Amino acid sequence: MELNCTYLIVGGGIAGVSCAEALAFLADPSDSIILITESAMVKATVNPVPLGKVLTQFEVQEKRADTLGHSIQALEDQLQRIESDAKYVKTSNGNRINYRYLCVCTGARPKLIEQAGGNPNVIGIRDTESVQEFRERIKCATRLVVVGNGGIASEIVYEISGVEIHWVVKDDYISSTFVDSAAARFFQERLTCKGEEKSIVKRMRYSEQKAELSVAKHGAALGPDWHRTVNIVGKLENVPSSVKIHYSAEIEEIMPQSKGFPLKLRLSNGDEVECDLIVSATGVTPAANFTSDHEFKLGPDGGLFVNWEMETSLKNVFAAGDICYAGWEHARHWFQMRLWTQARQMGAMAARAMAARRAGETIYQDFCFEMFNHVTQLFGYQVVLLGRYNGQGLNDKYEVLLRMTPGLEYIKFVLVDGRLQGAMLIGETGLEETSENLILNQLDLTPYGDDLLDPNIDIEDYFD
Repeated sequence: MELNCTYLIVGGGIAGVSCAEALAFLADPSDSIILITESAMVKATVNPVPLGKVLTQFEVQEKRADTLGHSIQALEDQLQRIESDAKYVKTSNGNRINYRYLCVCTGARPKLIEQAGGNPNVIGIRDTESVQEFRERIKCATRLVVVGNGGIASEIVYEISGVEIHWVVKDDYISSTFVDSAAARFFQERLTCKGEEKSIVKRMRYSEQKAELSVAKHGAALGPDWHRTVNIVGKLENVPSSVKIHYSAEIEEIMPQSKGFPLKLRLSNGDEVECDLIVSATGVTPAANFTSDHEFKLGPDGGLFVNWEMETSLKNVFAAGDICYAGWEHARHWFQMRLWTQARQMGAMAARAMAARRAGETIYQDFCFEMFNHVTQLFGYQVVLLGRYNGQGLNDKYEVLLRMTPGLEYIKFVLVDGRLQGAMLIGETGLEETSENLILNQLDLTPYGDDLLDPNIDIEDYFD
């Protein structure tokens, strides 16, 4: 089949759907939009709630691809080859799609630990399909090993029940992808009281709409709160999970066994662990599972190199989300991190750039790229990350102001020469907008000293 369109978007994740939805709003009604997705289900962001100028909290709703809107034609297929000179793509189902502007949002794939070797008892978690497999496999498990120290690993360890958990982390504290060692100790308390009722997250939730999932192996990436709609319980039902953390350790060898547990692991710290299942949550790599008539310029991480308009090295071929490498000169307080927040922002930016190119208009980069911003949930707490929240790129030439109330809040300000460069806010602090403003306007806070985080002073009102 041969199809024609003005805009072609490849990918049913947050970046691709955000791009398609933004184009449906920005583009001329006569322009056609086609979205290629490998799964019948796509991830769409809903209920955005601004918490500041750039910081936005939102929900991710899983929905059928054919319900995105009448102006978006969804096609369940897989990109195979890009012919950028002739402006068309070939797909796995033999379709040829002619386009004027193409945006590649194929995301990333999970990195399995090197020792997996195709072992069926080692699974990676990245998309909805892999979560469904995990849920079925865990029902018969009594002991689980989780490898990784990022957001998904932290959520699995905290949310799962009915199984004994061994958490293997390569660092000397947990959740190092997002937080520092002090915040990790703040989180640690939640692991010791996993059997207690978890805190209520004050956000609307959407359950997964029923649809026949395709057999695609690369579905859309998980969004925030993915675990809320999936009941993950091990064989030891109604028994709180116990968690043992193996710090500064990696798996050296996986040995199959015929008796007892099917796997035996030897860790780099000398420990040996027997288990039913291993979950590899050790990060992702850009998923460029297609060919093209010209080689793409790549970033050092293997992502497609894009400029601030999200355009790749091939003319009129754009990219957004986990597949791309942000190759422009970054703002002082922004850096790239493969998160659903940035996928949404990049997808919308690519849509603006393509629509402007089509209309012959001049645009400027979106303000959201002025400062790193992310809202998530870890261990039942709201976590807000702003700017250089861990002193990234500051060469250890910064000072930290800290306030912690166990079980309630953790507030960290990163300052250089008295000016706020980043903030980490855990819990319901109410300081999101104030912190964002102080980073953006670079107000000299030297006169306030340590009183800046005095619990008796309401800085939110003071700097309003």
